[in-house]
Amino acid sequence: MQISERLASIPEVAQAAKGEETLWLNPNKKPFAALEGTFPITRAQMDEAEQRMKRFAPYLEKVFPETRAAGGIIESPLREIPRMGQWLEETYGVKGPWLLKMDCDLPIAGSIKARGGIYEVLQHAEQLAFEQGLLRPEDNYAILAEERFREFFSHYTIQVGSTGNLGLSIGIMSAKLGFRVIVHMSADAKQWKKDLLREKGVMVVEYPQDYGKAVEEGRRRSMEDSMSYFVDDENSESLFLGYTIAGRRLREQMEEQHIAVDEEHPLFVYLPCGIGGAPGGVAFGLKHEFGDAVHCFFAEPTEACCMLLGMATGLHDGICVQDVGLSGKTQADGLAVGRPSAFVGRMVEPLISGCASVKDDILFRWMKQLLDREGVFIEPSSCAAFAAAPLQDRLREYIRREGLEGKKITHLAWATGGKLVPQEERERYIAFAK
Repeated sequence: MQISERLASIPEVAQAAKGEETLWLNPNKKPFAALEGTFPITRAQMDEAEQRMKRFAPYLEKVFPETRAAGGIIESPLREIPRMGQWLEETYGVKGPWLLKMDCDLPIAGSIKARGGIYEVLQHAEQLAFEQGLLRPEDNYAILAEERFREFFSHYTIQVGSTGNLGLSIGIMSAKLGFRVIVHMSADAKQWKKDLLREKGVMVVEYPQDYGKAVEEGRRRSMEDSMSYFVDDENSESLFLGYTIAGRRLREQMEEQHIAVDEEHPLFVYLPCGIGGAPGGVAFGLKHEFGDAVHCFFAEPTEACCMLLGMATGLHDGICVQDVGLSGKTQADGLAVGRPSAFVGRMVEPLISGCASVKDDILFRWMKQLLDREGVFIEPSSCAAFAAAPLQDRLREYIRREGLEGKKITHLAWATGGKLVPQEERERYIAFAK
């Protein structure tokens, strides 16, 4: 079936192609019990990823003071947002309490990318050190802060293509270890993110084109250097694994706060989505912890709703937003991606509940509402986590389809970035929202 035929046959795709807000509900979602054990990524690999982060905790605690309170563990708070929840109910009719997963405050990189990005850098560093006999799993990894390790890593290069936050996480972590770092940034990347990377000693290469070009050039240049390692946001299993750890961590936080997640208390999680790696990995981890009790929705800007198009048409990376007449340009820089990840889309296709899209100006409005009502600042792109709120007719249709009427639904917005945004940039966002 050609793209034009799919546009005509799938109402949500037709709406998305017009730049309209929509919520596509996934007809291919399967019961988790029928899927577990069929994925190329296993629970054992997820367990191994969590253990790796624990091994690195003494090092992170030593070199990043902001991680000391948590013993070198990179994790964010989970909090209730009752005043925002009340406003969402009054404005859009959303029923149920709202929670905010504050990856906007993750230490080191201040965004969800601190999960996958930092994990992949640490995995690569560990592998290099193991190969040279400089490190063993039983060692206290605090020794990695010694100058001999920085000198060793300085012979190697790490490169990545990014619209912003992934570049920050890769750049900050790699530079701290001693690697030479090159971040290839698209035209959508904010200037302050480029400036911050350069302050950390990272080489930033800028492109007038979009995210896809930055990735393409970064991959090409890395392949030309035998001492270079490319963090491939489009296809990286390592990045994906880093994000999956969030599932187990969230379950522990829910238990600590006595918030039930089960058949009678479904959890609806809304994840801002760019190329798909971060929301895909988090959703994968959540499904392995909560099974059918968790319902994961991706959320994207209307002009860059690549995952919605890829999933709804079944074409995955075989379609980009420009194919349907969208620009791919958005103020939500972290979500400014025109073509979805083939690896992630196919991995989570039977797991996610749907994909929503939202206009840029509404993101700023929600950003200000959250700040005014809860005193929490998050990036406008993070506010895509509220994208399903205005689409209540479609959400109610999903609730009926899943047999969830009468259940006590908890809504969780996953705030993906914000901590490192400079004050003057925050003020500019707030002024734009007025």
